[in-house]
Amino acid sequence: MAAVEEYRGTVVLDEVSGWLRILDDGSVDRTWTGMPEALFLMTPVAPFLTPRDGVTLHDLPGSPSLRLYLPAGGRPRPEKIPVFLHFHGGGFCISHSSWFMYYQFYARLAASLPAVVVSVELPLAPEHRLPAAIDAGYAALLRLRDLARGRGAAPGTDDTLLGSAADFSRVFLIGDSSGGNLVHQVAARASAESPEFWAPLRVAGGVPLHPGFVRSSRSRSELEQQSDSVFFTLDMLDKFLELGLPEGATKDHPYTCPMGEAAPPLEKVALPPFLVGVAEKDLIRDTNLEYCEAMKKAGNEVEVVVSREVSHSFYLNKFAVDNDPITGQRTDELLLAIKRFVARH
Repeated sequence: MAAVEEYRGTVVLDEVSGWLRILDDGSVDRTWTGMPEALFLMTPVAPFLTPRDGVTLHDLPGSPSLRLYLPAGGRPRPEKIPVFLHFHGGGFCISHSSWFMYYQFYARLAASLPAVVVSVELPLAPEHRLPAAIDAGYAALLRLRDLARGRGAAPGTDDTLLGSAADFSRVFLIGDSSGGNLVHQVAARASAESPEFWAPLRVAGGVPLHPGFVRSSRSRSELEQQSDSVFFTLDMLDKFLELGLPEGATKDHPYTCPMGEAAPPLEKVALPPFLVGVAEKDLIRDTNLEYCEAMKKAGNEVEVVVSREVSHSFYLNKFAVDNDPITGQRTDELLLAIKRFVARH
């Protein structure tokens, strides 16, 4: 890649839409250089024990580190509640589970269902290319299994917080954007093991939200949709996947095209029921819908919720959720669809 500018005394070899710079000294700078109004969405939220927004927030250090949302402070309930294991998005290259954009949605999810939400801190590319994030997601599921068995807590943490609230027989994998890819990959890997391997944990379903499923060739929605958000552009789609996939791989790799010719036939991949979120104005709407149709054709149980008039990961933009009536309504509808899906499984 040709040098394009100077940045803090180093040469920038490439930049991705204000989110990430590859520097000539081999380092990666992820300082946000886009609109300052968006910076609050990337502000980390510190853990807290006094309930707010209907939850308490706890960090469980480890490999990988987990962030735990407990509804209503984790007080004892007549019945235990389902668990969501959450994989954050960011094209495998940016974002952290502690960011406000995730907190504001997943705190609401935890409080409203109610459910325990366990968010995974994922390794980032290009320093850690795929399958590093998939491995971390699978390791998080193994760690959740250990916690279900009464072990695996980090020193100095209270694992009874999770055990007293969580119904480990109803674990749902959920992921935003590239995190949706991890839902498919982790669920497929988990299904290769016996139920006894996972007991008492059981993966009851998956919820990929606007997953990063694409092909090397442009889809119609990629060609015709105009991105209305700094959070997802064609530049990000192309460059993040170039940095995130294994060296030399194209978007037709099974990690990003599980419905493609290079991927294991979906008929031979045992998966739990899925609820797939698709946004009407998403650049990758058409390949998301192609994935859903391929899953159904292969005999997998798939529900699809199409959010009209909104774009990629709209529900993570707190400003839009609060100030745009359509975004707010579609976020309410998405939460209701997830709640109904969980109730059925």
